[in-house]
Amino acid sequence: MDIKLELIGVPVTDIDRAKAFYERVGFHADHDIPVSEDIRFVQMTPPGSACSIAFGKGITEMAPGSLDNMQVVVTDIEEAHRELTARGVEVSGIDDQPWGSFVHFADPDGNRWAVQQTTPRNS
Repeated sequence: MDIKLELIGVPVTDIDRAKAFYERVGFHADHDIPVSEDIRFVQMTPPGSACSIAFGKGITEMAPGSLDNMQVVVTDIEEAHRELTARGVEVSGIDDQPWGSFVHFADPDGNRWAVQQTTPRNS
């Protein structure tokens, strides 16, 4: 049996602000659909990812900003740091650990993300 993780709900307060932020990060806007008065569904996918995020109105009951340590993986953490910084995303410095190198950022609601290069830079 295959089990594939394909969609993660992200709790946000301002749908358009969140969409603009994730586009700046580099996510592709797959869907932005007003389903009804009570539901607006926005789906965005990081480049090269099989898993997307979704946010909007009526999507999740989680508190905005409550996601902690969502993680994406890149092949070159230095390039990711440069590119995110150039796009105006406030990122941490590069954190080297024995299991990989990381930069961190948060969306406007405080949902926290880690960007990981799975091999340490210093190996």
